[in-house]
Amino acid sequence: MGKYFGTDGFRGEANVGLTADHAYKIGRFLGWYYSDKREKSGLDGKAKIVIGKDTRRSSYMFEYSLVGGIVASGCDAYLLHVTPTPSVAYIARVDDFDCGIMISASHNPYFDNGIKLMNHLGEKMDDETISLVEDYLDGKMEVPFAQKDKIGCTVDYVSGRNRYIGYLISLGIYSFKGVRVALDCANGASWHVAKAVFDALGAKTFVINAEPNGFNINNECGSTHIEKLQKFVLDNNCDVGFAYDGDADRCLCVDEKGNIITGDHVLYIYARYMKDREKLLTNTVVATIMSNYGLFKSLSECGIETAKTKVGDRYVWEYMKEHGCRLGGEQSGHIIFSKYASTGDGILTSLKMMEVMLARKKKMSELCEGFSMYPQVLENVRVKDKKAVLSDVDVKSAIESASEVIKDSGRILVRESGTEPVIRVMAEAENEDLCRTCVSSIVNMIKEKGYLI
Repeated sequence: MGKYFGTDGFRGEANVGLTADHAYKIGRFLGWYYSDKREKSGLDGKAKIVIGKDTRRSSYMFEYSLVGGIVASGCDAYLLHVTPTPSVAYIARVDDFDCGIMISASHNPYFDNGIKLMNHLGEKMDDETISLVEDYLDGKMEVPFAQKDKIGCTVDYVSGRNRYIGYLISLGIYSFKGVRVALDCANGASWHVAKAVFDALGAKTFVINAEPNGFNINNECGSTHIEKLQKFVLDNNCDVGFAYDGDADRCLCVDEKGNIITGDHVLYIYARYMKDREKLLTNTVVATIMSNYGLFKSLSECGIETAKTKVGDRYVWEYMKEHGCRLGGEQSGHIIFSKYASTGDGILTSLKMMEVMLARKKKMSELCEGFSMYPQVLENVRVKDKKAVLSDVDVKSAIESASEVIKDSGRILVRESGTEPVIRVMAEAENEDLCRTCVSSIVNMIKEKGYLI
């Protein structure tokens, strides 16, 4: 991770940790960088950058600031407007853009925001380019302003977003007619995309939390507050429900009984479906260290191998790309289907779950048979200094003691968030009470040492 950019972009409270000036400078550098690169390669025409945003009030401010910087440096800026993160990745790839930018803080509250950078393949930007952006932010280099006919322009590119919707619809190989589907759009970027896709495929679609006002994104809704969707599915006799986060790059599901279907469940369900059709190249599913032990055990019993990466969908994608894997993701619902996308895509994930249900002619709850989750307790602790917490001798001792208590019946995982001032303390074992005891012992030590914000 860099000074400003973490595992999922440059994120912070709007105009506090991440300001309009930051956005303008990022636009200035990228506009110059890709214009200069294009000129040195002898290519005709201006460089192009495509931009999307979620529904936060501050997203408009950051969009205009980015555009101002981009065009001032001689590059054209194409605006998708409010759209899911995966749509930016898709359009950057298929429409030959030099890079893509998404303005979003994902599942965070409305007052936070972020800037995610993607390369021309729709992948997370490489560390080398990110490092150059950070150098410019720190004033370590200067870039010239474009002049006369070199100044860039702004292009309304809502047609790109519509093409992404068409692409998703094209992936629906079965009719959804007669299926009652509930969608929780988190008052975020999926609010006018997801329903259009499901309606086009014939579903009886019910939508909640699709009235964004700039302040209600992720507010007691979406994939981080899935209890409302659980109740809605039961109250309205739905066959399945899907919950997205603010920028719709993740998806969690609810079965017809109101049970939560996590990202680990999704990996299990789709991996078996692929293996049965001999489509699971390398016979390997890529997960992260945060995935439940039950996933690895259940897949192993099905004859499917697994690989573990650090937390973050960029690490999952990097492993998948290097080793030729077709399926990977995170328990939180970032699922990557490498045949169709280069990043997590919540709406695509829901379409793939619908495909398995219809192909198997089974209910969602039935697709989970054979998969048993280990009890897992996770507590997020907001701290002043993540590095100091993890290097503290007493905290380390508390972690070692908890690990000794669990021994071979589970595991302890303590790590820093890549996007927030948070330490995540997780315990996993066959006994939930044991998990809670171990997590509490570590969290209490962090509190005693005075690290809490």
